Amino acid sequence: MDTDVLSFFDEHMDFLAFYEAFESSVRKEIKDVRIEVQKTQISFYNRHLFACVSFARIRRKKDCPPNYIVITFGLNYKLKSPRVEAVSEPYPNRWTHHVLISDPGEIDEELMGWIKEAAAFSDNK
Repeated sequence: MDTDVLSFFDEHMDFLAFYEAFESSVRKEIKDVRIEVQKTQISFYNRHLFACVSFARIRRKKDCPPNYIVITFGLNYKLKSPRVEAVSEPYPNRWTHHVLISDPGEIDEELMGWIKEAAAFSDNK
């Protein structure tokens, strides 16, 4: 495990398994992924940013599970799914989606399908 990733999760080690499952799935599904650890998120790039992992608060604190990460990704359409906690359109036809993950099992085929779409969308910008 990268020391920068470990430092990012330093105060949130209970969340590390969620991230490890996500990173492993991304690396299996998408070629030439570059990962950058930043202060508030871990970003996944091909030619451009296509996904990130953070601890963003997308629900009220009392409504959040004790351990979670947020996976954010962009698509060229507004995804309609109960799994999407928040969505915005920062630019025309560029929709940002936030999915709360509180169990590594939630990193499933459906989520990874969206991540692959996000990577393809990003790569074609």
